[in-house]
Amino acid sequence: MESNRGQGGIQQLLAAEQEAQHIVNSARNAKMARLKQAKEEAEKEIAEYRAQVEKEFQRKLAESSGDSGANVKRLEKETDAKIQHLKTEAARISDDVVQMLLKHVTTVKN
Repeated sequence: MESNRGQGGIQQLLAAEQEAQHIVNSARNAKMARLKQAKEEAEKEIAEYRAQVEKEFQRKLAESSGDSGANVKRLEKETDAKIQHLKTEAARISDDVVQMLLKHVTTVKN
């Protein structure tokens, strides 16, 4: 009888070991599935964040390009106005400057 009892104990131990192995395998599979799910969620969040940052970058780039174009136009207007002012002033005083130069060139000093 005791050999049967020993055999029964061994059978119970083997059954318990197999059950433990199934539990460990199930836990391992569940862990792997959760890791895969977490990776997919992280990749999704990264893609959304990247898209958001890219959109913000494009918006700022468009704004700065627009400002740059406006600045260029404003500077061109200011430059043209200054050039026109200088031409007007030069035309206004050129006769006086020519007369002054002629006076100094033709005046003889002893």
